[in-house]
Amino acid sequence: MSGPFSVPAKVEAQIAAGALIAMSHSGGKDSQAAMILLRRVVPDDQLLVVHAPLGRPEWPGTFTHIRRTTLGLPLVLAEATTAPLDAVRRRRLWPSPKLRWCTSDWKRGPIERELRRYLRANPRYGGRIVSCLGLRADEGRDRAKRAPLEYSARNSKAGRHWLTWLPIHGFTEAQVFATISEAGERPHWVYRMGMSRCSCTFCIMATDADLRRAAQLRPELAAEYVDLEREIGHAFRTDGTTLASILADTPK
Repeated sequence: MSGPFSVPAKVEAQIAAGALIAMSHSGGKDSQAAMILLRRVVPDDQLLVVHAPLGRPEWPGTFTHIRRTTLGLPLVLAEATTAPLDAVRRRRLWPSPKLRWCTSDWKRGPIERELRRYLRANPRYGGRIVSCLGLRADEGRDRAKRAPLEYSARNSKAGRHWLTWLPIHGFTEAQVFATISEAGERPHWVYRMGMSRCSCTFCIMATDADLRRAAQLRPELAAEYVDLEREIGHAFRTDGTTLASILADTPK
C-alpha cells in the first residue's frame, strides 16, 4: 500500500477556494509520488508543475520524465541566473550540508520567483497558493523537524496568501515507490541503474556509493567535476575529502 496521505483542513479550504496548487518537481521519486497523490484530490485546472533545471549536473532525460508523468498540466521552468558549475567556479567553493546555497540559488529562489510571476499572470487564483514539496521526514533530522504545513509570511506579500505543504512528509521510501507503482508509472531511470537519489548527478549530499555509480554512468561529467575541484582548490566534502579520492577506485 502507498503511504499515510491526508489533506490538512487548511489545504482543503484553499483547494475549495480555487487556490493554485503548485508542485516543485525535481524528477525524483518523491516529487513523482507527491504529484500522483495531488492529482487525486486537486482539479487539474488548479495544478501547476514547476521544475528548476540544473543544466549539465542534471541527469539526462529528467525534463522528459517530468513531462511524461504530468501530461495535461502546465509546467513552468525556473531557470537560475547562474549555471551551477559556473557558480562554484565564481565562489571558489562547493556547497555544503550547512551552507546549501545550491538549494537557495538553483531551486528555491528561482521556483518562488516563477510562482510569484504565475500568480500575477493568473489573477483567477486570487493570490492564493499552496506550494508543495516532496520532502520526507525519514530523509534526515532537518527534514524530520519541518512542519508538514506552514504559512509562509516571507512570500505572503503583495496580496498573496502562501502555504507550504509537504504532502508525503510521513512516507517511507518503500511507500513512495509503492505509490508510483500503484499508479502504473515508473520512476526516473537512474533508480534502475543503481542510484539511491535523483538530484544533481554529483550531489554534495550523495553517498560515496552514489558518487561512484554516477561516475560510471557519466564519466565525462565526473572528469569535469574533478578538474573543477582542482582548479578552485576546495574539497568536495567539508571534512576535506576530495571527489577525486572518492572516485579513484571507481570500476570502469
